[in-house]
Amino acid sequence: MRTQCNAEQLEFSCIGRRRVVAAFDGGQVSSDAGALLLAHTDRAIGLIDRLAGCFVDGRAPELIEHSVRTLVAQRVLGIAAGYEDLNDHDALRADPLWGSLIGKLTARRRDCEPLAGKSTLNRLERSADRQGRYHKISHDGRAIEGLFVDLFLQAHARPPRRIVLDLDATDDPLHGEQEGRFFHGYYDGYCYLPLYIFCGRHLLVAKLRRADGDGAVGSVEEVQRIVAQIRQRWPKVQIILRADSGFAREALMGWCEQNTVDYLFGLARNARLQRVIGKQMQQAKEQAARTGKPARVFRDFTYRTRKSWSRTRRVVGKAEHLGGKANPRFVVTSLPKSQWPMQELYEKRYCARGEMENRIKEAQLQLFADRTSTHTFKANQLRLWLSSFAYVLIEALRRLGLKGTSLSMASANSIRIKLIKIGALIAISVRRLKLAMSSAHPYQPEFIAAFHALNAAAR
Repeated sequence: MRTQCNAEQLEFSCIGRRRVVAAFDGGQVSSDAGALLLAHTDRAIGLIDRLAGCFVDGRAPELIEHSVRTLVAQRVLGIAAGYEDLNDHDALRADPLWGSLIGKLTARRRDCEPLAGKSTLNRLERSADRQGRYHKISHDGRAIEGLFVDLFLQAHARPPRRIVLDLDATDDPLHGEQEGRFFHGYYDGYCYLPLYIFCGRHLLVAKLRRADGDGAVGSVEEVQRIVAQIRQRWPKVQIILRADSGFAREALMGWCEQNTVDYLFGLARNARLQRVIGKQMQQAKEQAARTGKPARVFRDFTYRTRKSWSRTRRVVGKAEHLGGKANPRFVVTSLPKSQWPMQELYEKRYCARGEMENRIKEAQLQLFADRTSTHTFKANQLRLWLSSFAYVLIEALRRLGLKGTSLSMASANSIRIKLIKIGALIAISVRRLKLAMSSAHPYQPEFIAAFHALNAAAR
């Protein structure tokens, strides 16, 4: 156990007659006591054990200090708690709080800390590159991809009648010489172009891709894989794909039509489409001039491109006049008119896809899914998966632990600041590890409610 003698006393400005002094002599104190809820959430959904099972450890067991399960748990829990860099773990590896989260308070060897540092964790992430003396851990990418869908299916007590799968591509900016980097004109920089698929707040796919192809590249293969996995468990569920115009491609729409999957995609406007709703655009313009407010008029029609489409499809056009300008928009769908009237289809069903963009921002900006800064493409894909599982863990905490509380819709950052970053004094005895958390913590009711809810979910 580390000790510190004669800690320097630091004196700050006075408050009245009282001096304000500080020193690093408080004993074993952690600022991450709330991360206990993350470990509790993991016990409820079984994420880390199953993720660790997707790795193969070729190291000699008698020489191992840090198991694959320990390494995986450190990275996923660390990212969820806000520690995005491997360097951070050099400071965390001797923290008893983090030892309790991982389930390892002492090291077998005297020259080791209980938890792994940056070098060992780096070998885990780089193990995808090659096998050799320093690369003896490998992972099964298909098993990892399947785990996302398994956790999604497990989150439902009974099969839903209908699910909507949102697809989107986004940029992952690169600032080095990473393998497979390309300049993307739309994003005006070097980047990767990962594909995400969500169902509501559930993350099903986080696929790293190079940025030198169409935004829909690989989408048919990913949809085919997850639809097969979903239908194996839920054979009668209606599946609807929803995406912007970048996914309105013949290959994806044709696959959906052949496999009884519905779709609702944006459709890029062109001169032909705009002529079809010319009358409605005039009506919207006149209505906007008369009322002084934005006006929308819809038209439902069938359409087929001259070359790229194999058949005629249903298209809904929105003729909108907004801010003194025309703003026509279109969607193409397989959903029937009898069940989905044109205005409801566009405004209530298609426009709801914007919520997915918030989930992508949360994954990238708050859970560090864009930290693909290692050199090789495979290692960066593994990094993306680890960050994505941290998102899954936070979402499970929201769904299972925080339902009905003031934090039920909180972002990952808010949950981290309000529930995870709690100061606590740590006392270790023969029989227990006691964390004395701050009595002034303002979110005690939410923490206690989450603890009991997760206990119930783990049973």
